[in-house]
Order: sequence, then C-alpha cells, then structure tokens
Amino acid sequence: MKSYSELDSFESWTLEEKDYFTLNVIKMLVLDGVRNANSGHSGGALSSADFAYILFKEYFQFNPDDDRWFNRDRFVLSAGHESMLQYALLHFIGWMPIDEIKKFRQLGSKTPGHPEVELKGVEATTGPLGQGVGMGAGMAVAEVVVRELFKKYNDNTEDLLSHFTYILCGDGDLQEPVTLGVAALAGHWGLSKLIMFYDANDAQISGKTSRSDSTDVARVFEGLNWHIQAIDGHDHDAIRNAIEKAQVIEQPSIIIGKTIMAHGTAGMEGNHETHGAPLSYEEISATKEKLLLPEENFYVPDQCIAHFQSRFEELRQQGSKWNSLLAEAQKDTTFNALWKMIIGDELPELIYPEFEAGSSIATRKAFGTVLDAFAKQLPNLVGGSADLEPSNYTGNFAKTYGDFLKDNPNGRNFAFGVREFPMAVLMNGMSLHGGVIPFGGTFLVFADYSRPALRLGALQKVRAIHEFTHDSFFVGEDGPTHQPIEHIMALRTIPNFNVFRPGDAKETAVCFKLALENRNTPSALLLTRQGVPVFNQYIGDIEAGVRKGAYVIKDCDGTPEIIFIATGSEVSMSLETANLMSDKRIRVISMPCMEIYESQSDEYKNELIPPRGCLKVTVEAGITQGWEKYAGPSGLSIGINHFGISAPADDLAKEFGFTPEQVEQKIRDYLNNLL
Repeated sequence: MKSYSELDSFESWTLEEKDYFTLNVIKMLVLDGVRNANSGHSGGALSSADFAYILFKEYFQFNPDDDRWFNRDRFVLSAGHESMLQYALLHFIGWMPIDEIKKFRQLGSKTPGHPEVELKGVEATTGPLGQGVGMGAGMAVAEVVVRELFKKYNDNTEDLLSHFTYILCGDGDLQEPVTLGVAALAGHWGLSKLIMFYDANDAQISGKTSRSDSTDVARVFEGLNWHIQAIDGHDHDAIRNAIEKAQVIEQPSIIIGKTIMAHGTAGMEGNHETHGAPLSYEEISATKEKLLLPEENFYVPDQCIAHFQSRFEELRQQGSKWNSLLAEAQKDTTFNALWKMIIGDELPELIYPEFEAGSSIATRKAFGTVLDAFAKQLPNLVGGSADLEPSNYTGNFAKTYGDFLKDNPNGRNFAFGVREFPMAVLMNGMSLHGGVIPFGGTFLVFADYSRPALRLGALQKVRAIHEFTHDSFFVGEDGPTHQPIEHIMALRTIPNFNVFRPGDAKETAVCFKLALENRNTPSALLLTRQGVPVFNQYIGDIEAGVRKGAYVIKDCDGTPEIIFIATGSEVSMSLETANLMSDKRIRVISMPCMEIYESQSDEYKNELIPPRGCLKVTVEAGITQGWEKYAGPSGLSIGINHFGISAPADDLAKEFGFTPEQVEQKIRDYLNNLL
C-alpha cells in the first residue's frame, strides 16, 4: 500500500494502488466530517465505501456538467445515515465544496444529517429506513414507462432514455417491512435496470443484527424474483463483476456484500458502536497512520481528484452525443410536442368531463370519470389502486390501459395489491424521477399505512396524487375499523400537503386538475362513498372558487347572520339546512382545500369569513379539532369526536346528527343558549 509521502510518483502507481489510496482519502473525509460535527454515522459509511467508490468512479453514467441531465443513472442512498459517504463522493465529482463538508450537520450547510433532494447530486431525501428502496424502485418504474412512451416515435429511444437505478441499503432497510412489499412488486414487474447493493455488515446501533434477525436474505429475494449475488463487499474485482452481471440480467438485482463495520479503522472494525457516533480523535489518528495518510484533517490531494475524474471526459462526450440525438429527434414535431409535455412537464389545457346538475353522484365515482378524461389527454398519467379498483373507481383506467408488467411495459395501471405504504413510496420515486405523474388509490382510513411516505413526499415537494375514498362514517356497514374519524384533520397537519375534500363531482374535477398543476406539493383527494348532488353552478365559476381553497357556494342578501363552512358531502347538507332556515340570513361556504385557502390574502379571507358579526358554523364528518380556527370562540363546530359503528349510512346520519333537520336544531338550540 502506498503512502501519502510518495504522491510525487502517483502517476507511476498501479491502478489498484491509486484506487485504494483514493478510497482511503474518502474514508478519512467521512471520519473527519463526522468527528468535526461531533455527530453522525461513521461505521456503515466505511463498510459501504468500496462499493460506492467503484460504482461512481467506473460505472455510474452522468454528466459532470449537468446534474439534472435526464438520462443519468439514479443513485439512492437508502441508508441515509451514511450521508457523509455520499457528500464525500459528491466532493470528488466536483458538486460539493470542501467547506460544506467541514460544516456537516451545521445550520445552513449543504451537508445535512441525511441526504436531501435539494442538494446537487442527491436524487431523494432519505433516512427513514426502507423508503429509499421504495423510491429507487419507483425511479426504475418511471424509467421504463417514459422509455415506452417514446418508443413508437423514435428509433433511438434506447439511446435517449435508458439508464440504471442503483440503491445502497443496509440491514435496517431490509428489516422495514415496506422494503419487502416494494421488492415483491419490483420482482413481479421485472425491473431489470434496478440494482441494489446490500451492505451486510452485521451491525446495528444496538448491537449485532443477530439479536433481532436471522433472515436468509438471499432466499427471500430469490423468492421475490430477484437475481442474487453474494460477494465480499470489500473485494473490488468482485464488486465490478457483480455490477456488470447485474446490468445484463433480466431481473432486478441484489448484490449482498458481506462487509465489516468501520472497515479500515485501526481498532474499531466490526464494532457496532461506530454505527451512530464519531470515532475518537485517537482512533482517527491511528487509522490515518494505518492507512498511510497524513494527520491533516480533510486531506484531499489533487491527484486523487484527478484519478477519480479520469472518466469525466468520456462522460462529457456521451452527454454531447445525447444532446445531438435529442436535437435530431426533436425535428419531428410529434416527438417534440410529447417531449415538452412529458420531460418538459408542460400540461395541456385540460378539458373537463360534463356532469348533470342536480344528479346524485359519489365523488369517488366522479374521480373515476375525471381520471378517464384526463388520462386521454395526459399519456404520462399513471397509477393504480391498492387492490380496491371497484371501490376507488380506477377499474376502467386499468381495463383501458392495461397493467404494467414485465411482458407489458406499456401498461399504465399498477396493480399494487394490498400494499398502501409501498404504493405511496413508489409514487414518490416515480415523481422524483420525472416524466410521469403518479396516482394511487385506497380507503381514507388506510392513509395511516401510507403516512410515512406522504410526509416524505411533502418534504421532497413531489407531485403525487393520493386518492382516498370512503372518506367518513358514511362508509356505513363496514363499521368503525373502516370509518375514518380523525384522518381528515390528521392529513392536514402535514406541511406542504394539500388535502382536497370536494363537495360534488364538479369540485372533484377541479381538485384533480389543481393536484396535477401542483408540481411541488403532493395532494390527497378525499372522496365520498355515497352519492351527493351535483352543484348547479357553472364549472368555470366553481374552478375560480376552488382555486382559492374556499368560496361562497350560496349567499344571502345583506350581511350574513350565520356562515356555514363545510367540506365534502357536508356542503350539500349545509345547503339543505340553509334552505330550512329561511328566516335567517345564511352564507354557505365550500372549503375544499384548507391549505390553499390559508395562502390567500387577508383581505379575501376576511371578506369571505368576517371575523365578527355573525355565527360561524363548521360542518365536517370528522373530528372538530382544528375547526376552532374558523368557528371562533363563539362559533359552533359540528362533527364527530368518537369512533363510528356498523350500520347503514342513512341510519348513521341520524344517529350522529348529520341530517339537515338535526343540524338546524343544533344551531337553533345553540343560538338560544347564546341569547
């Protein structure tokens, strides 16, 4: 092994000597960064370093001058706690300044504790274990879908749109059940351009993995239709052979790398305590001596950078060739228009389906009608249901466009099976990849299964459309296990997450359109099982109102005495109640999206809901907590603050006080008590 004191002769070193010296420099960047922050994860980053180094230096396809080049390979560090390893590699690429490495985990730095998608060269925000695997698989799905969309228009599509997705995961990732759900789908779909390196270092923060796990990972993934390779994760030739084999196998691949926690350190190899802590100054000093590196902190010699970047000119030439291919393809007007829509994300002016005013239609059924209409106009609108197609009204979409399968990559419908969390995390990955607009459907009560992915999608500002049907106790006979009570308001607590609860079919269409337009915000559409009347208003007027989050659906002459603020199925009920109370001046407000309403000007909000001078009554078939903001200290919030029961929906409406007559009586009683 060569020493730093011999750098003057670096050019005469063997390739292997250059690689191991450069790799050791990267390892010490990791240790110095974590030590300097006095916080972070050391051991796993060192056990994964051999694979990550070989991948990025020799195989990873990207453009050094354009981190957003569309045909780049994607890399997802699912073991996000190993972030310092990714930052070190990004420094060697030229995308992460050394000063930011020195500010690891500090306020305002570009080196946060876990990778964040806003950073140059980071494809996904990771850290919650298992979700990186799902997002990587979602990217691999999107790669196939986008390529297939263009195949019929250009003979060079394989050169324009064909890239790999690599995932680096650890023991904790595989222990999270979401990973197995995702892996089952990836194997079923035959995602051959998905390659995952499993850093099997047998150590976790609390001790050896054997304390909690004895899974035969190879056997499990073989059963899930993956290609399996087990290698010494520190053997560079074995890593190269494994990557090259994985690239040509017609299955998703897992490379199980048997590694040593804190590999290369002087006295801490295999020690689980290195997982989530910096090494001592003495251990780092001894390790530098062992690896023949100087005592200098954040030591990165130019020779190592040049060696790591030895392939960059070739990568730049590939990027230039790709640009020429694209320019030639874009001479075809049909191809160019599709490219602008799909890759450029230029939405056309969407045409709504028509709904007959006064007719009764469940908003879940309206969603299916709108989905069919928008899918014809947006070839990259893809998605499916968690085995609830008849209930989510995505069945016609599935029948029309077919299931996405290994033998049918043109399919636009994803039969996710009963896998709500995997569905949602795959959607995040598809959106992050770009080129597709994903949707996924299930019951609202099962949003809790998806919640970690909903949160991470909001954090990453993805566009993902979550269809949650059966949105209240009106589910009926299925009983309290399937009747969402707290879920509507719980979803509203997620920052940067739009919760739409449309009041009729027309509002449903507009909410869907806004969800498509919200490129930096995931959306949930909460939809009724039961039929609700279609509003009489012109859909253009409804769109103008929905775009403000809340609007007047029925007004009165003069200053209102009572203002109803309602969502979903309770809008039509509030309209009926207002008609019963003809002796009062009543304004009825539909508030399909609280988040959008909150972004409006104070002038609009005060005009719509005056702070004084009238009784505010909020009406929603869910918990009342959170509605105090709009009802005010003297207002009335009508909702349900207990679990439901099993009975027909009409019986439950009477039992829980959700008929127009009962709501009227509650308001009159409340007014009498105030007076």
